[in-house]
Amino acid sequence: MNTYIIRRLLQVIPVLLIASIITFSLMHLVPGDPVIMMLGDDATAEDIAHMRRIMGLDRPIPVQYVEWMGGLFRGDFGRSLRDNREVLPTIISRIPASFELSLVSLIISLGIAIPIGIISAVKQNTWFDHFGRFFALFGLCVPNFWMGLMLIYIVGFLLGWLPLYGRAGSVFTSWTGFKHSLLPAITLGTAGATLTMRLLRSGMLEVMRQDYIRTARSKGLSERIVIYKHALRNGLLSVITVVGLSIGQLLGGSVIVETVFSWPGVGRLVFERFINRDVPMVMGSMMFFGLVFCLNIVLVDIMYAFLDPRIRYD
Repeated sequence: MNTYIIRRLLQVIPVLLIASIITFSLMHLVPGDPVIMMLGDDATAEDIAHMRRIMGLDRPIPVQYVEWMGGLFRGDFGRSLRDNREVLPTIISRIPASFELSLVSLIISLGIAIPIGIISAVKQNTWFDHFGRFFALFGLCVPNFWMGLMLIYIVGFLLGWLPLYGRAGSVFTSWTGFKHSLLPAITLGTAGATLTMRLLRSGMLEVMRQDYIRTARSKGLSERIVIYKHALRNGLLSVITVVGLSIGQLLGGSVIVETVFSWPGVGRLVFERFINRDVPMVMGSMMFFGLVFCLNIVLVDIMYAFLDPRIRYD
């Protein structure tokens, strides 16, 4: 197992390298000039050329990438082209907000998906099962930004139940902070719940047709024990994969949701700095997203062995 974990962690390095090359290249293909955005449209050609030399933007793109990677290996993520702030401390200051939002979203997602998935599998082809499948289809079709805007208008503006936007302290230490996180967390959580619910339902239906489930019932075990002790544990294998992937998707989806709800996380930082062509800040944020996503996949693979004793990594 230890050898497998080390090998999987080493595989993260080329994945992040390829992701950095793609992101760096795409950033330079986006129309717009960060120097003009900084100096304004009235800047002279001499001022623009001088600023480009100072910022190193006059060098070829491959040279800029190699210099950026060199700084990355030294622990230097560079400085923002927008406000000259250091990239790494800025990202670290935004991580708690994104982490809290992702955690609350994941709890909401699992709190919706697991009960509906289990009941839909146990009560297959009933009205509840049809409702669950409709909910899953609806959640997959509705964009995050539209769901967020509807929640802001109905729940926040018309009903006045929850704050409309912003963050007011940590969700773990402040009731006000928790209430501010609910609307964006519900927006992210409902989108993730749909796929998890469908996979759990399918996995439960497949497991409940197995011989050992019939054997457990023939022994006189209660239906509750058969479902929760035998069927659910094996039905969760596919869900674990989705949950691991959903953490990365929550971070990626938070770019839109954090912008809609003015949530001061890494996702909103990426959106703001992408608009301003702030390459160092966007690159640092994307490396953070990529690292979290890859580590989640490794963690999911390890959890497989604990959930299913038949799985072993040689």
